[in-house]
Amino acid sequence: MPDYANDPAIKNLQAYLRIKTVHPNINYDECIAYLKRQASELGLPVVVYEVTPKKPVLIMTWEGLEPNLPSILLNSHMDVVPVFEKSWKYPPFEARIVDDVIYARGVQDMKSVGIQYIEAIRRLKNKGTRLKRTVHLSFVPDEEVGGRVGLGEFVKTEDFKKLKVGFALDEGLACSEDYLVVYNGERSIWHVNIICPGKSGHGSLLLPDNCGEKIRYIIDKFMDLRQESKKKLESNPELTIGDVTSVNLTMLSGGIQNNVIPEKFVASFDLRLALSVNLEEFENTIKQWCKEAGDGVTYEFDQKDEYVPPTSVDDTNVYWTAFKSAMDQINIGVKVRTFPGGTDSRYARMQGIPALGVSPLRRVQSAIHEHNESLPASVFLEGITVYEAVLPAIANV
Repeated sequence: MPDYANDPAIKNLQAYLRIKTVHPNINYDECIAYLKRQASELGLPVVVYEVTPKKPVLIMTWEGLEPNLPSILLNSHMDVVPVFEKSWKYPPFEARIVDDVIYARGVQDMKSVGIQYIEAIRRLKNKGTRLKRTVHLSFVPDEEVGGRVGLGEFVKTEDFKKLKVGFALDEGLACSEDYLVVYNGERSIWHVNIICPGKSGHGSLLLPDNCGEKIRYIIDKFMDLRQESKKKLESNPELTIGDVTSVNLTMLSGGIQNNVIPEKFVASFDLRLALSVNLEEFENTIKQWCKEAGDGVTYEFDQKDEYVPPTSVDDTNVYWTAFKSAMDQINIGVKVRTFPGGTDSRYARMQGIPALGVSPLRRVQSAIHEHNESLPASVFLEGITVYEAVLPAIANV
């Protein structure tokens, strides 16, 4: 049996997992110090940028033989979501190995991927491999709260432009099947509040201009759209959640006490708009629903992502061709899908950089953000082998 507990790559992952970069109010100092030591061991120069104070972006660079060519970016985020420790079988930041499975917050999302990048480069360098294109490893903050002050701001800077990124890899999701899922696009995230004003009065009356009637109309419209998406998924097994628009009512607010009709209700919705949706037309639909709901109904956005075209996965994209060829050579199948949530890949795509999201974790159930997040040690090690094959392929085109 493999001695996973003493495997250097796994011990390296455990050390990373034990650093509590957990929301809220993360101090990234320990994590940055750890990553600087990793860069030193690999003989790679490292630079830390702080576009936003206390939100560092660390870049390791493996210079290629032809550094004038567009570079490869391997992106991962340092932060992890909160934990409810009482619900965990093992302490979430101990990174304990039980029956060859590593239990820790962030072991799937996505500290394992960051270490797989590092360990793959270590293997390649130890073999004396040199790549044509420069490879940058970016370790970014706050992806789990939207990433806007992390990679979202960094891609706008001159420092990022100097990296000359031509192609990026980022996170995907673990797959329970015998293949890997590659994500080439993301739905547009809209967080919208619908404000329904009305006439306040005593709870015993049937007053006109009622905010309850207005909000009922709005909720019905959004829930009808939700049902349409559910039917699409149920009727076509080829579709996944990333192929349809998801609608969720996430907050309701209003009212002061039970016998007083409030002067306002607010309904908040989390919308993830499918790539096939015309965003201008959809916003006009929301405007129309507000008009139909009654006088004074308005809407406002907490988040309103623009449409970002997906990355091409055909012969027009030489990086995709190289990636797919490398996967074929190591006999691992891939399926292309639209990511169901949001990742930092969208910030690269917004800059016109083709990006794929892939976590090389197959034959394992996705457990991101769950209690007892875990990953078999063998799956983690296979992922290093995947990048050991993929990096030369994409960096030598």
